[in-house]
Amino acid sequence: MGNTSSSQITNHRLDSWKEIAAFFGRDERTVRRWEKERGLPVYRVPGGERGCVFAYTDELREWLQGRANELEGAEPGAIRVVGASEEIEGTPASESSKSPAVLAQVLDIRPAPASPHPSFASIAIWLAPLVVVATLIAVLSFNHREARYKNVLAASHPPNAEAQELYLKGEYHWTKRTPEDLNKAVDYFTQSIVKDPSYAQAYVGLANCYNLLREFSVMPPDEAFPRALAAAQKAVELDDTSAGAHNSLAFATYYWDWDPATAEREYKRALELDPNFAQGHHWYATFLLTAGRFPEALDQIEQARKLDPSSTTIQADKGFILFSAGHKSEAFALLKQLESTDPALATTHRYLAGCYFDRKDYENFFAESKQAAQLRHDDAALAIVTAAERGFAAGGVKGMRESTIPVRKEMVDRDLSSAYELAATCALVGKKEAALRYLHVAYEKREAALLYLYRDPDFSTVRDDLVYKEITERVGERLSGRPQQ
Repeated sequence: MGNTSSSQITNHRLDSWKEIAAFFGRDERTVRRWEKERGLPVYRVPGGERGCVFAYTDELREWLQGRANELEGAEPGAIRVVGASEEIEGTPASESSKSPAVLAQVLDIRPAPASPHPSFASIAIWLAPLVVVATLIAVLSFNHREARYKNVLAASHPPNAEAQELYLKGEYHWTKRTPEDLNKAVDYFTQSIVKDPSYAQAYVGLANCYNLLREFSVMPPDEAFPRALAAAQKAVELDDTSAGAHNSLAFATYYWDWDPATAEREYKRALELDPNFAQGHHWYATFLLTAGRFPEALDQIEQARKLDPSSTTIQADKGFILFSAGHKSEAFALLKQLESTDPALATTHRYLAGCYFDRKDYENFFAESKQAAQLRHDDAALAIVTAAERGFAAGGVKGMRESTIPVRKEMVDRDLSSAYELAATCALVGKKEAALRYLHVAYEKREAALLYLYRDPDFSTVRDDLVYKEITERVGERLSGRPQQ
């Protein structure tokens, strides 16, 4: 077997005992024993289940140097390390050369509550207060960005230089909102936490990533939100004066815990701490939108836009709020402008798809829907749009809806698509029993779309049904904080 050249080897994160074992070509029990008896550099996942770990391949290679003969003498069989370009499966790949590494020390990061699904990009980790004023001002080249970091600059815990640099790299990738960039940001924020576990703003960054990964990628909400919630809670614990920490906590508390009272209190706390916090006004605006408080939502999103006029994500959400509030022409014009300015932002295409459907411009509806799915790397959504396009060609709008139902069912069964959207489609074509059944599935999965249920016209045909009324009452009870029977 040939060796992988050292120029091909890069540092990767392995997110389970299975991946670590596959990296060495050994079984899980062996590498667990190496960690316990021989100091194999493995990290515990804060907020994860017992036994959830991660490791970096560079550190594993460095640890292995000088130990290969010793380990092979102690254990039967050859030790083979997976190269950077090879897949990590249940069986080892070809031998690779072993390059020098960074860090060989095991850090004991204590688990905190939550995060029931720690897999890739998981590492729901903890941080503490934040950045030194002079360094950030030197890095931030535009005045409008200073407002975003105001709470960072004011924090009481100055991070070490490495942690601060990793945080800033994570923030850079987070703002780009692509699946690749959000996952890179998770890596940088995670490394920042490892370098300085008391750095609150790195936990804020991690929480922000998970809050958005379920929107800008295919990460399921039941994986993303618990991690976001755990990281945000740790950030608040470390620095209660961090506006970003309260803002991130508000977001996850609302969309996952369905606790609007606590969420609004946290949004307001963030803006009390920093009235010029653009992201705080932005996320508070989207919260107000779900409650149908359109004038307040428009006021908050406009404040966010003025504080950060270059942000296309703020302007895209402003377009959606305008559309929802009935200002459809203004919304469409804004979103079309943004599409040409930042064509890589998935939400712009998703919002435009809704505008085109409302205008009965189905050709552009399909085009924008496909573009949004491709940008999110969402193969399930792309399959649904493709089926819809075929159905429309054969039978118009009704054919479009009916043709998506079997595809949506398959994707819901595989936990790759929204049960709420399937329920709405069934309701629109008169399949009331199926609509109610999948609406109940959406409730059990705690899908955020249910926050809009009370004013969703797609369910007008089933509103008199007792099952629909029961589900809306349950949603209302959770939102009001009243105990369910």
